[in-house]
Amino acid sequence: MQRILLKLSGEALAGEKKTGFDEDTVRKVALQVKELTDDGFQVGIVIGGGNFWRGRTSENIDRTKADQIGMLATVMNCIYVSEIFRSVGMQTSILTPFECGSFTKLFSKDRANKYFEKGQVVFFAGGTGHPYFSTDTGVVLRAIEVEADVILLAKSIDGVYDDDPNKNPGAKKYDEVTIDEVIAKNLQVVDMTASILARDNRMPMWVFGLNMENSIVNALKGQFSGTKVMV
Repeated sequence: MQRILLKLSGEALAGEKKTGFDEDTVRKVALQVKELTDDGFQVGIVIGGGNFWRGRTSENIDRTKADQIGMLATVMNCIYVSEIFRSVGMQTSILTPFECGSFTKLFSKDRANKYFEKGQVVFFAGGTGHPYFSTDTGVVLRAIEVEADVILLAKSIDGVYDDDPNKNPGAKKYDEVTIDEVIAKNLQVVDMTASILARDNRMPMWVFGLNMENSIVNALKGQFSGTKVMV
């Protein structure tokens, strides 16, 4: 594999605080990604916005406006995480599907490829740029567009289970599962729109716990302990 797209949970980056950022957690992620880029991997990053905003839980805000706030939450996350990445010696760029003044550059496949070829870590912020689509759909869409080899889904749990492990201690963890089974059983690796997009474009996804020691590096160096979603 050469090019990977890493999806980071906003809540996971907040650590135990659940909101905002936990800098130690983000720095650990940055050091792992630096190890990968030093080894020649091209890394793209998508970050959820749940540490700032979960608009679907509010019934008092128009859905379109709520989703727009969520898109801006992902931009804030990418700006912050990008700076932590730079502090450990990486070059980064942030691309969005809409203009953000001088904060970001407008996404295009050609621009993303140019940054990858320069050895930069590329952050894809702002989701798809449209309401009614999650960052799950955004990460699958960008992975397909830039021809990534795999999507790494770094979550607060360590893989895919047949039930919610937080509610059911007997939930079974999968080492490997097909995307068809994910869709049929509604296993919620990513939302249904993203699942179907991944299936139709044969985009594999590996799910693992962000808080496990060195989990991002291990995923690509033969010590993966999460769940592989195969296509």
